Amino acid sequence: MTTYRLGVDAGGTFTDFILADQTGTVRLFKALSTSDDGTHAISDGLNQISEVLKEPISAILANTELCVHGTTVALNALIQHKGVKTGLICTAGHEDSIEIRLGHKEEGHRYDGQYPPARMLVERYLRRPIRERTLSDGSVRIPLNEEDVREACEFFRSEGVEAVAISFLWSVLNDRHERRAAEIVREMLPDVYVSVGTEVYPQMREYTRTSTAITNAYLGPVLRRYVTRIDAYFRDQGAVTPVRYYQSNGGMASLGVMASRAVNAINSGPASAPQAAMHIGKPFGYENLITVDMGGTSFDMTLTHDGITNVSKDIDFLRYRIGTPMVQVETLGAGGGSIAWIDSMGVLNVGPGSAGADPGPAAYGRGGTDPTVTDSNVVLGYLNPEHLLGGRLKIDRQAAHDAINHAIAQPLGISPEKAAYGIHSIVNHNMVSGIRRVTIERGYDPRDFVLVGAGGATSLHIAALAREIGIRTVLIPKLASGLCAFGQILSDIKYNLMAACPLRLNGHADLERIEQRFNELQTQALALLEKEETIDTSRVSFSRNIDMRYVGQIHECSVSIGDLPVNADTIDEIRRAFDAMHEQLFTYSEPESEVEIVNIESIVLLRNGHELQQRIPPGGHAADALLTRRPMIFSVDAALIDTPVYDGSRLGEGDELEGPAVIEETTTTIVVDPGWHIRLDASGTYVMRDRQAP
Repeated sequence: MTTYRLGVDAGGTFTDFILADQTGTVRLFKALSTSDDGTHAISDGLNQISEVLKEPISAILANTELCVHGTTVALNALIQHKGVKTGLICTAGHEDSIEIRLGHKEEGHRYDGQYPPARMLVERYLRRPIRERTLSDGSVRIPLNEEDVREACEFFRSEGVEAVAISFLWSVLNDRHERRAAEIVREMLPDVYVSVGTEVYPQMREYTRTSTAITNAYLGPVLRRYVTRIDAYFRDQGAVTPVRYYQSNGGMASLGVMASRAVNAINSGPASAPQAAMHIGKPFGYENLITVDMGGTSFDMTLTHDGITNVSKDIDFLRYRIGTPMVQVETLGAGGGSIAWIDSMGVLNVGPGSAGADPGPAAYGRGGTDPTVTDSNVVLGYLNPEHLLGGRLKIDRQAAHDAINHAIAQPLGISPEKAAYGIHSIVNHNMVSGIRRVTIERGYDPRDFVLVGAGGATSLHIAALAREIGIRTVLIPKLASGLCAFGQILSDIKYNLMAACPLRLNGHADLERIEQRFNELQTQALALLEKEETIDTSRVSFSRNIDMRYVGQIHECSVSIGDLPVNADTIDEIRRAFDAMHEQLFTYSEPESEVEIVNIESIVLLRNGHELQQRIPPGGHAADALLTRRPMIFSVDAALIDTPVYDGSRLGEGDELEGPAVIEETTTTIVVDPGWHIRLDASGTYVMRDRQAP
């Protein structure tokens, strides 16, 4: 009996499906995303799978041992401010902490007097003060006034509030008031979504905890409705195994966890790309990877150094402070659907506005008239002028030409071909600037990395990006356009359990308390896993992080200590690790200064226990894969170069080509610029190298 693993990644333009069986055969399918109801796109994709396998959907799903879904539902709701009406219950006098925002704007706009304030997810009149006060040692100064909580609930009911966030001062050291307030809210408003600060983000920092709890409440009902509908759809179609959902921390979670922790799904889609990139780089021994994913609406970048992907917490994301761990993804409004436009100064711009999937680029023939990056790639000759996605998406080259000519070329007094190259160059420049942010601005030299292409549109631009940033080697898997869905089926169940544990590391430090708290978190993590399935403990692993700082500092840095216990024998090693991390981040350390612990974090992984070993048949006859030749443009003078176009499905292991050339895979097109060499590896990955690099 054939068993499957299925990854479903719902993006802004396309929903990607990766189906892998136990033999290592991996298939990629794509469907246009349906923002009104995600099950329509999933139905389209499952029908494609059924048609190829010649099996009914019910039989395929019944034999699917792992189904993972990544979604942009929470992200889109936050971007478009389409969450639910939310109320806040907080300590009296702290109603405005989310508006004060620690007294400054986000990084990059701190001194910009024209930068507008962020839109509040909870309006001022829906922030209700509660008379209570817990002190910084966990003692109660003012008992919880339950009548205030009840009055707030009555007010929320009258205002039609759908979600309530609860965040009290110093609740991380004594959560009794928050827990009691939550009991009252659930009793009086049983249909309202409740987000409790110490449950969502149980660590120090009041503003971060409050903002995270509010964001979770604002998005919670939206995501809960979505995952409930998706789960019911799969069950109705014959699925036996529950659907897993991908989290921003780079791991899977159950429906129950995702429904209660919507904030963990904000970056659900792109968070799986690094996992896939490490799998792609492994056969070549590459551990320094920059993964770039250009889809229909955005360009996502992640960095993996020495096999470890950066994970951040307590960051500003879309102008809202999020405390929970997230794979560090830098996102730009630069996708295939990004719209080209001319500003009031007569300067050509690209993005961040997008044509999306509907109506899409003008070339899609669905009524779109704005010129987009995809339209420029059609005019430049890179994309098939008749169809994409193996013939399922028709292309109207004349419509692309007319859109660029009318909106860009004529106003600038240049040819449509030069305008198309200008659009291509500008979006490339925007993406290179993004790559510099995740590398140079964080102390990494991009020349020490390999660029991994993901997303359907990336391979059209990746050679130009690599040359501009100084990267000599590029990896493009045949599955590039579905790499995030591929990463999902390679990932593990992962939970981050956190706690505040303030302690100065002096001669009187109670290290046993830290170790005991870590053990409690691990016990909670195991209980969480056991709720979902009977677990094989040999597949479970734990690791630990400690947030530390020098006494007097206001920001801490996270130190990974693996599974090291915290005791008198190990504390010096932990201290040295902190000094080394501080030096790496800030270029100095103070080994003689006193250090304090602020927060601790236990990370539990339940490994999925599966390896995917792909192999493609040997080649040797690359010339036989030649489809046609097309005139293409590779320079600002818009000179046409007669360029060979190859069928990727007919290339095999070891086949090599010199640029300029184009390789058409079913769901992506690879442009091999002049001066580049490309070779197809047995693992199904194209390795492209710059022959002109020094």
